[in-house]
Amino acid sequence: MKEIVAVIFGLGLGCNALLFVPQVLAVWRKKSDEGISLITFGGFSVLQAIGIVHGVYQHDWSLILGMAASLLTCGSVTGLTVFYRVKRMRRERVAG
Repeated sequence: MKEIVAVIFGLGLGCNALLFVPQVLAVWRKKSDEGISLITFGGFSVLQAIGIVHGVYQHDWSLILGMAASLLTCGSVTGLTVFYRVKRMRRERVAG
């Protein structure tokens, strides 16, 4: 039973990672940080990194891999948001 729960948990974390993909695609296509909360996605990324460290200490591969996948997708949103926000702020500074 413990193994079944671990597999379901791992699949759930994988699905969690997939939930960030539409946001990554939207930011990428719009080439804009508009409507993206950097605090929210940055906070998610920090929590996922902590989850990875916890998984390492617990020797829990489901947690490590699931959180790493989530960090990859959520971190992509965070990174793109930072990139486009800096670009927008530079553009506004030059124009203003």
